[in-house]
Amino acid sequence: MTDGAAADLPLIRHNDYSPLAPPALGEWDPALSVSVIIPAHGSQHRLDLVLAALAAQSYPGHLMEVIVVDDGSDPPLRLPEISPPDTRIVPAAPGGWGIAHAVNTGAAVAGGEIIQRLDADMVVCREHIEALARWHHLTDYLVTIGAKKFIEEPALSPAALNASLRTGSLEAVFDLSEALSSSTEQTIFRTDGLRTSRNPYHVCTGPTLSMRREIFHAVGGVDPDVLRGSDTEFAYRLATHGVVFIPDMAAEAVHLGLPTQRRNQQRAVRAVAPYFAHRVPLRRDLRKDRGRRWLVPYVEVVLHIDADTGQEQVRGTVSAALEGSVTDVLVTLVAPWSKLPEGRRPVLDDPFFELRLLREHFAHDQRVRLADEVSPTPAPTPFRYTGPVSVPLGHDSLERMIAAVQDDRSGMLVVDLGDDGSATLERAEALGRARLLDADDVAASIRATHGVRHGDRAEFWPVKAASPVRTAPPGDAPAAAPRATSTPGDREPAAPPAKPKSWINRLRSTVQPD
Repeated sequence: MTDGAAADLPLIRHNDYSPLAPPALGEWDPALSVSVIIPAHGSQHRLDLVLAALAAQSYPGHLMEVIVVDDGSDPPLRLPEISPPDTRIVPAAPGGWGIAHAVNTGAAVAGGEIIQRLDADMVVCREHIEALARWHHLTDYLVTIGAKKFIEEPALSPAALNASLRTGSLEAVFDLSEALSSSTEQTIFRTDGLRTSRNPYHVCTGPTLSMRREIFHAVGGVDPDVLRGSDTEFAYRLATHGVVFIPDMAAEAVHLGLPTQRRNQQRAVRAVAPYFAHRVPLRRDLRKDRGRRWLVPYVEVVLHIDADTGQEQVRGTVSAALEGSVTDVLVTLVAPWSKLPEGRRPVLDDPFFELRLLREHFAHDQRVRLADEVSPTPAPTPFRYTGPVSVPLGHDSLERMIAAVQDDRSGMLVVDLGDDGSATLERAEALGRARLLDADDVAASIRATHGVRHGDRAEFWPVKAASPVRTAPPGDAPAAAPRATSTPGDREPAAPPAKPKSWINRLRSTVQPD
């Protein structure tokens, strides 16, 4: 964490931010600078109203800059007479277009410690920036969300709007009796301000939200390839990064114009479906097509290769992971692959013969990744399984594990495998939170913020009943002994083939540590 004062705050469990107590509006001294980023395409008059409202903000002017990103407007947008002192218009970066591309352009030149994304048709109340920014003064891994209502655009001048907001509320300027509430507000109220929400990223739909600048860049910004629903996809990646989502209803705003979904709701839903199907694995309803491969896997399966691991055993365990009931899986084989010496070598007498064979077996399989070490988090993949190669996953082991952690929202599941050790299923969100908290003991951090669940082998590798032995009729030859049946996880591992002793240890000893 970047703020020493925040390090003493109580840990936030799941999304229950109740331990945080923000200061009352107007009764504190802000210290963090804010960059308001406004992606805009045309609609000069609406932009004039948005900037007039920002010019009336209660947040200190010397701590606020406004960056309007002109996304190919014709004619180009101009800076109006009424706008905050530090306001500029920049063109969208070459080579792209759309809201996500424009937001990324603004974030790349932003100097504020807080990034506030605001749509170019959102007129905010006087305390809007202050209400959202006050939370970021408490700790640095929050995403704050403003409120909004939809109205028909009225006949109103920027000067009249600015003057009214300096002395009054939005209700004093707009007739809100016919305003349409945002659909996300029902979810917010039903989940106690998202404190009890299982997937709070759902309501983070973009028109007004803020976060620390480091958080924005850490998740890679908004995906410009997502032309519809980029705000929700961005929020999903924020969730797997471990942030806490906080809606602040005091950050009021009106959206000029009714939602686009009302014009053609069916087409609007269809437009986002392929983007979410590939990028938001938690949307299981969008991944019903059999035999498909998706951009972001649902589970990463991590297997560590060591000196006692046979090639056939590895191949069998990888196949078990890829052929289970959960099909959108990525397998990561961890070994010192990059340290293998290159150049001329005796192929059959190579001391690293086994490792090279494994590399060739999986080098061209898109569902298998070779890595020297495990990444700190699998995000945006929501789950990561780690288990011994000697215990292949059962057909529905992953499905059972995910169901268990989804049931009680635990951040980690530890399964006791007896003499074979243990297996774990980790939630990316919980791992991300531990990283944001700069935790030395990741497991202890997950226990405090999400909880750790424990289970035994039989719960996740259920034993199938053996087939009955057929008794031979009198006079017939004795029946052949039946083959023992068991799930992969209960099978005794085959003895590894003969190979040079401790090839990984020798390989590691030939390379100096970085």
